[in-house]
Amino acid sequence: MLFNVPQFIDVEDKVVGPLTARQFGWLAAGGVCILVAHSFLDQSAFVISIVIIGLIFGALAFYRPYNKPLIKFITSSVFFVYRPKLYIWRRSGEGEMRKEKKVQIAAELPKRKVFDAEKTKSISQLLDQKHQ
Repeated sequence: MLFNVPQFIDVEDKVVGPLTARQFGWLAAGGVCILVAHSFLDQSAFVISIVIIGLIFGALAFYRPYNKPLIKFITSSVFFVYRPKLYIWRRSGEGEMRKEKKVQIAAELPKRKVFDAEKTKSISQLLDQKHQ
């Protein structure tokens, strides 16, 4: 049996002419905002608001930074700013026991050996003699 396998699953379907449903929704929302602005603003403020609203909703509909929709890019940026940057895994309910365990583990660790310059020089001379 032969089955048709979809090939372009990452491409959105065109719903209205060359526009996808998401693009059409953003443009329609921009149109509604312009209509509301027309009823509340005078002529000069309305012209300025048309430009601003058109740029914002046009970018939301068509601009894709890093091949992701702009709205996802903006929400990821906001979450990045407001979420903590340091992630520490902690078990719940073991706070006091962990502190005691850390002290015990620190006491069991062997001390680091400290080599002075003379001892290092003598070891390197011994190694040089063996290679000759």
